[in-house]
Amino acid sequence: MIVLGYNGFGKAAELFARLYRATGIDRHLLFGHDSAAALIVDGSLVAAVEEERLNREKKTSKFPSNALNWCLESGGLTLDDVDVFAFSWQFSDDVMDRMIAEITEDASASAAEKLSRLGRLAETHAALFGREAILADFHEHTGHHLDPGKLTQVPHHLAHLMTGYHLAGGHDTAFLVSDGRAEWLSAIAGEVRGGEIRIFDELSIDSRHSLAMLFSVVTRYLGFVPNNDEYKVMALAGYAPPPQANPLLDHVVTVRPDGTYEIPYPASAVPAYYALFDRVFDGAPDRREDFAFRVRVAGAAQQMIEVLTAAHLGAVERRSDESRLVFEGGLALNCVNNTKLLEGSRFTAMDVSFGASDVGVALGAALYASREAGDTPRTGKSPYLGPEFSREDILAALDKFSQQVEWREVEPGRVPAETAALLQDESVVGWFQGRMEYGPRALGNRSILANPRFPGIKDLINERIKQREPFRPFAPVVLEELAPEVFETGKKDDSPYMTFVFPVRPAYQELIQGACHVDATARIQTVTDESNPQLAQLLRRFNELTGVPCLINTSFNVAGEPIVCSPVDALACFLNTDMDHLVLGSFLVRRTTDS
Repeated sequence: MIVLGYNGFGKAAELFARLYRATGIDRHLLFGHDSAAALIVDGSLVAAVEEERLNREKKTSKFPSNALNWCLESGGLTLDDVDVFAFSWQFSDDVMDRMIAEITEDASASAAEKLSRLGRLAETHAALFGREAILADFHEHTGHHLDPGKLTQVPHHLAHLMTGYHLAGGHDTAFLVSDGRAEWLSAIAGEVRGGEIRIFDELSIDSRHSLAMLFSVVTRYLGFVPNNDEYKVMALAGYAPPPQANPLLDHVVTVRPDGTYEIPYPASAVPAYYALFDRVFDGAPDRREDFAFRVRVAGAAQQMIEVLTAAHLGAVERRSDESRLVFEGGLALNCVNNTKLLEGSRFTAMDVSFGASDVGVALGAALYASREAGDTPRTGKSPYLGPEFSREDILAALDKFSQQVEWREVEPGRVPAETAALLQDESVVGWFQGRMEYGPRALGNRSILANPRFPGIKDLINERIKQREPFRPFAPVVLEELAPEVFETGKKDDSPYMTFVFPVRPAYQELIQGACHVDATARIQTVTDESNPQLAQLLRRFNELTGVPCLINTSFNVAGEPIVCSPVDALACFLNTDMDHLVLGSFLVRRTTDS
């Protein structure tokens, strides 16, 4: 059985701009962002890639034509060979009825407002959500008339769940999925036993009370891009201790006795939220970019996330006796919260996948459809699912830039040792190896690496290379066997996808200061010889040379750009920054003296 999963709407950006004014910083707030495709053959995960890595438009919502084509080419297949096309949204009649009721039952809206919203919903359904619209979109962007019988529409939150469940090994588990919104819900909870999914309906939270969307509104309020820059708010929260009195918990949100929660306005009510935030934080437009004010609001927002998700998870604990937890959805990218959720619960194990955000639903939809067809999904745990480039590809790219760079080739087995030597000082190295990672994190194949022991290394990378805000921290990558020695990892044995944050042990805080956040924590990636042999060898050799057990690992891109995919992307990024060296496969690259 050949299953091709995908996410993305061809007309989404244009339609949402016209109907909902979702332009500028609001362009990612609605459906379909993080377009992607994933291929499963006879239950085995073969390939997956985000459209943004190929069309070079960050968080694109466009139809994933390039991603679909690459997945098929990597498997030696054509569209005619595919048995099932799995789409990661399902706007069924029941869902549409609920969305209509959400509008008509809104007591705060006038009759005219309700009529306008119903009209926009009808047009959106006709152009995007309806089955005929999905089939037409597919034909428009591929030229292929998709057999309606081959199209499986998967509820968005179930696609999230399938990604997390299978990447965690397919064990019996409790689960929580929480994001901005799916079809009409923002969160579901339940358990999987013996492969059977059981949703605790009473713990579902509709989209009007979306915690992730409220966090996005706070992100927007502080001058950042919503549904994109929430990690900046999380980072800012680390600059002060948690607030003793929290205006958001005291005056904005309400935790119900059953562990669910209420939020006062839908996320679309931005003016109402701005007025409310100004009142409870004594804010004003000219204060929102003040660093101390941002830290105060960010701390309150981060604590709100932690309190509300802990309450929700507590309700799951009361309903399920499973010892494991899978947490997925965009809210699961808040890695500070993830660690606190696990440590504050009775769960002994918690998994958050490399595809926790919407990039993962293309994969999850394919996994769901594969299960439904009777296959047993076999995903493994590797995030390295994207394009790989040959020696000849790299040489061709180098030739294009031959006036600007010079290079030498080393034996593949020498690459880790040669790179470790480059990293002994304050050099910053672009690292391009093997298949590209799937998901929002650079996990060691499309990375920028540096030595964390130097006091100014964080500022150097933020300013001269990443071209981003100075308060942003960097993540360390460490051998899994050394992680408990360097970090207080608590219940976690590993953190392979940078989805958990741990305190840095006092003995190492100065030694790896460039990878320590201001609050002496770090979002770590653990590596083994099995998960990434090349990176593991580099870490081992670097530790032997320097006595430093970690490297800074940040994504190979600059602010606003997708992570590099190809050798040409890598060379262009290298030349547009102040990186010192570039390691392209087995080629060591540097600028020419006159470039």
